[in-house]
Amino acid sequence: MPDTVTPTVGFEDFLKVDIRVGTVIEAAPYPEARKPAIKLVVDFGGEIGQKKSSAQITDHYTPEALIGQQVIAVVNFAPRQIGKFMSEVLVLGLHDTNGGVVLLRPDTPVPNGERMS
Repeated sequence: MPDTVTPTVGFEDFLKVDIRVGTVIEAAPYPEARKPAIKLVVDFGGEIGQKKSSAQITDHYTPEALIGQQVIAVVNFAPRQIGKFMSEVLVLGLHDTNGGVVLLRPDTPVPNGERMS
């Protein structure tokens, strides 16, 4: 991924992006995806509920290891069709030196649905 800085945005634009924490309650391989991926169901708590996501995170994670883990995701992007799967949220991560995705996660448990501030 490019490591150039993107153009400046105003704080009001930043506030439009709804970034929340949720707990992975289901995870399964997604072999039909063009690139190796895992299908996730993430529980964001009462207001948002459970949402699905497809994430290319197979370099560092197995479906079994993700169950019960908290993740950070954008919850207000429009749903996106990924093959036969509808991804409803964008789980966030960073690329390691080999291009594998490392998930952004809180280092201490927080309530599901908590918004990034």
